[in-house]
Amino acid sequence: MFGISPLGWIHTLGSLPAIPAAAYMFSRFGRIVPRSTAGNIYFVSMLIGGMTIFLIAHQPASYIVACATLALLLVGYGVGRLSWSQTPKGYVETISLTLTAFLLMLPTLSETLRRVPDGHPFVTDPKSPILLGVMATLGVLLIAGLTAQILYFRKRMHLLQDNSSSS
Repeated sequence: MFGISPLGWIHTLGSLPAIPAAAYMFSRFGRIVPRSTAGNIYFVSMLIGGMTIFLIAHQPASYIVACATLALLLVGYGVGRLSWSQTPKGYVETISLTLTAFLLMLPTLSETLRRVPDGHPFVTDPKSPILLGVMATLGVLLIAGLTAQILYFRKRMHLLQDNSSSS
């Protein structure tokens, strides 16, 4: 079904829970929160997806996206353990993990459009206006989302600093 191999199904079904986990965290917290139940689901699912792509990928770009995703995931989840001040850690964590969600959605949307509906996919050409439009929309959402997250985080840090200096 959909031209997906058994290993491809393991990759797809293993990484699929990351999408609702990310959607939940973005809608609830405005970012991916590593130290939460949804954050744990996201981490494990992203690891499964990132590691299994090496077994099924056929294009060099897939390996690059997987390596970048895994690196950003480890940075995003690991930065909280460093002894830096809270402010830079928050920015690094938020930006890294938002980029992992973007890198998850690029191939997810592309592969879905090129496989669904089964036998008559929406997109057959990588240069299709539909596919290019979806990718451009995803890029705009990334820029807008990161901008909003950074502005919110900066405002929150200023409020915390103002409250601590007035105490």
